[in-house]
Amino acid sequence: MKLQEDQKYDDIIYLPHHISKRHPQMPLLNRAAQFSPFAALTGHEDAILEAARQTDSFVELDEDRKERLDEQLQLLKENLDLKPVCEITYFQPDEKKKGGTYVTVCKPVKKIDEYQRQIIFTDGTALPIEHVFSMGGDLFRTMDML
Repeated sequence: MKLQEDQKYDDIIYLPHHISKRHPQMPLLNRAAQFSPFAALTGHEDAILEAARQTDSFVELDEDRKERLDEQLQLLKENLDLKPVCEITYFQPDEKKKGGTYVTVCKPVKKIDEYQRQIIFTDGTALPIEHVFSMGGDLFRTMDML
């Protein structure tokens, strides 16, 4: 009985491999890709990392800080012709989730747009005044000494 099973495919076992005349052979790299692992949860790891990413809450300014920022903005407005370099810390809202981060930039200021309530820097970037947390720079040092 065992002998018959061993000889079952003897008539075809040594025949050459069939090569189609109509369809070109697939390159080995593409054949190997057929057997690569399937990623059923594509993007899942990115979603987990995004959920774990920390954001800060927007800090509501007290009246003293608002008054100080108003004085600094007024001083800045009076000295715009000097293109003063200011170090401004502001809240940048996150595009994907609630909250954001506090960012500090140090750039020369070109103008203050009172209509749109923005600080415009010489490089063209604009910063909403309501997002400003603190301001610093040489221009404000004399103000600090008073």
